[in-house]
This record gives sequence, structure tokens and C-alpha cells, in this order.
Amino acid sequence: MILRRILCRLSLLLAALSAPLAVHAASGVLPELRQARDAALQAGLERVVRELGLEEAVRARRLALALVDATRPGAPRLAMINGDHMMYAASLPKIAILLGALAEAEDGRMPIDADLLAAMTNMIRYSSNEDATRVLRQVGEERLLEILQSPRFRLYDPELGGGLWVGKSYGRQSAYRRDPLHNFSHGATAFQVARLYYLLANDRLLAPPLNALMKDVLSNPGIRHKFVAGLEARPGGAVFRKSGTWRNHHADSVLVEHGAHRYILVGIADDADGGEWLLRLAAPLHDLVTAPIGR
Repeated sequence: MILRRILCRLSLLLAALSAPLAVHAASGVLPELRQARDAALQAGLERVVRELGLEEAVRARRLALALVDATRPGAPRLAMINGDHMMYAASLPKIAILLGALAEAEDGRMPIDADLLAAMTNMIRYSSNEDATRVLRQVGEERLLEILQSPRFRLYDPELGGGLWVGKSYGRQSAYRRDPLHNFSHGATAFQVARLYYLLANDRLLAPPLNALMKDVLSNPGIRHKFVAGLEARPGGAVFRKSGTWRNHHADSVLVEHGAHRYILVGIADDADGGEWLLRLAAPLHDLVTAPIGR
């Protein structure tokens, strides 16, 4: 049954990609996310952090958050705390490996078959280290870093504190290239992860059929903790997600579509209680975005 579903998804993808990618080009100008800072949303984010007693973690730079209200494509709202502070992010950067594989597929260098689709899905939904390493090697270690730093994606930018970085396979091997700013093997800033989701949500990350496939892989999280567990108190939405955990390092990232609302939430923590912090943040930040105007 699982293989049948994978083959069905693959056949739909191939059908969509049979048309020239230029036909699918998005129209209109998408605002730059960094220019979308919103004072009201920022005040709300800081209030939630304060009410949950997480101010000291913020001051110590052990907690980084980014929140994007992406409900209106032409008028996004951004709030962040330590958003450009790069941190060790465990398995969260596996989302960069997924992007690399789909970018290579878009350019015709990496055909997607049932085995690759299954590996990408296990890498994201169940955080399989074996599958992450397999997909990374197919993309190419140095090639992935080129993609992340390319002018097209700019998901790692030294002038902005770094961003998404994968400099080690998810196995016992040593790091092959740590990030030049912070020496991380697997790192991220909350802002750059949020920006990836923002481009994906607005169909600007890749060609639309591949954006759709990426969202499909990110859907139906197989590990229900952190933001996903916290959002169980707010049912009825679709959640697209990648998380990460290693020792005291906890990270999570979600794109949530809930009724008329669409938002992105990214959190990275360096604390034994970091996973619990992220769980507790999810529902009040959901409410912050989805509350009626004037409430």
C-alpha cells in the first residue's frame, strides 16, 4: 500500500513536469521577507515569550524564533527574536537536503524515481539519518553547499549571520566542511528557515510542481512532538514540518495552513528543556496570528 501511494505521487509529479517549467512561472513581485518586519506582531511575539518565562533564554541567545504571517502574499508580516543568530540545528537542516535534491531535479540532473521519493519522505517525516545521508550523497556534498549559497536561494549568507548549512552527513563520518562563520556541521538561523518556507508557501522556491512535491514530503509529520504536539490543541489545520533533536539541541519549523490563515513558525533552542519550550510556544503563537483583528 505504501509503495502504491509513492508510485501514485510520482506519476502525478511526472505528469506535472511534462509541461515546460516556464509555463508554471509565478507572476507578480513577492515582497522581500526581511523588509516585512511588523511592530504589532513583534510585540505579540515578545509578550508570549515573556508570559512563558523565556526571556532569560532569549537574552542568553539559547532561543531563536521567527514568526511569519503569510496569509496575504503581498503583505507578509515578520517578527523574530535572535532571528539571525545561527545555532546548531540537528536534523532541521535535512530540509536543505530536500531542497537540493528537488533543485537538481528541476535542472534535469537528478531524476526522481520511487526510491528517491521514498528516501526523501523518510528523511523528512521520520528524520531517517540513513536516508538523509543517501539523498545528500546523490545531490553531492559540495553541490548542496553551492545551492544554499547561490544567488538564487541565498539561504546561507555570511553578511547576514549565516543561515542553513549542511557540512556533514547524518552518519558517523567526520564533517567535510563546517560553516565558515560558526564552525557548525548542521546549522541554521530561524530567519533563513522561515524564508525558505515563505518562498515555498508562495510558490517561488522551485517550479510549482516541485513546490507541490516538497509540501507533500513535508506533510503528515511522523514524529509528533514540539510544535506539532503543541498545535494539537488547535486542530483543523494542515502542517508542513521538519524538526531536529540532538542532546540539548532542539529545533522545529512549520508552515501551517489553518482556515483563511497561513503562517510560518521556526524555533531553535539550546537547552535540555528546549523541546518543551517549543511545545509551549506553539498554541499561543498560533493564536497570535489567527486572532481576529482588534481582539
